[in-house]
Amino acid sequence: MRFSLSIIILLIILFSGCGEYEKILKSDDYNLKYEKALVYYDMEKYVKAATIFEQILPRFRGTEKSEKINFLHAKSHYLMGNYIMGEHHFRTFFKTYANSEYAEEAYFLAAYCNYQLSPRPSLDQRYSLKAINSLTLFMNRFPGSERVKECNLLIDELQDKLSEKSYLSASLYFNLGDYKASKVAIQNSLEEYPDTKFREELLFLKLKSQFLLSENSVVEKQKERYQNTLDEYYSFIEEFPESNYQKEIERIYESTAVFLNIETTNTN
Repeated sequence: MRFSLSIIILLIILFSGCGEYEKILKSDDYNLKYEKALVYYDMEKYVKAATIFEQILPRFRGTEKSEKINFLHAKSHYLMGNYIMGEHHFRTFFKTYANSEYAEEAYFLAAYCNYQLSPRPSLDQRYSLKAINSLTLFMNRFPGSERVKECNLLIDELQDKLSEKSYLSASLYFNLGDYKASKVAIQNSLEEYPDTKFREELLFLKLKSQFLLSENSVVEKQKERYQNTLDEYYSFIEEFPESNYQKEIERIYESTAVFLNIETTNTN
C-alpha cells in the first residue's frame, strides 16, 4: 500500500510530538519541564500539562515559580473536566496562597467545580449543597468581585434544583400510597422552600393526601381527619382560587361535606 506524502508527514509530526513529550517526562532538566508545561497548557493540551506540573511541583516548592505551577496545575484539571481533582487542588491553592493574585479565581473555580458536579434533581444533592456553601463563602470573602452576580445566579439555580429534589421526594410518598408520610414530607418541603415553583401541586397533594387518609381511616378517626381535610381545602382555595386542580378539589370538598353533613352550595 502506498501512502501519500501528506499522510507520511502527518505521521512523522504525530510520532515526533509523542516522542518529545516522553523525553520531557524523562528529562532531569526541570526548567525545561516547566517551560514545556506552559507550552502544553497554552496549546490546551491539559492532560500533558497537568502531568508535567505534577512532576515538577516538589522541585519548585518554595520558589517564586511554585505559586503559578500550583495554580495552573489545578486549572489544567478543571479545564480537562476533572472537577473533583480541580476542586481539591484549587482549595489547597487558596489555603496555601491566600494573598496570591490567583486567589480570587482559585476560590471561585473551586466553588464552580462543585456546581459542575451537581447532578440532576432526582439524584443525591450533596454537591449542590456544597456548591451553595462554597459560592456563599466566596461572596463573603470577595464582596466586591465582579463574579458576585454570577454566584447569585448559580445559587438560585442550585436552590431550584434542591426545591425540585424536595418536591420529588415528597411526591414519592404520595405515589406509594403512604398518605400520612406524604403530608409530613410535603409540609417540610413547603417550609424549607416556600417559594417553590411546585407550591400549587404540593398543596394539592397535601389536600389529597389528607382526604385519602380520611377515607381510609378507622371510623373513630374519620371525623377529625375529614375536618382537617376541610381546613386544607379552604387553605388551598384561598391561595389558588383558580387552580388547574379546581374540579378535583371540588369533588374532594363535596365528599368531605357529605361526611360532615354541611352545605355544599357555596363552594366556588
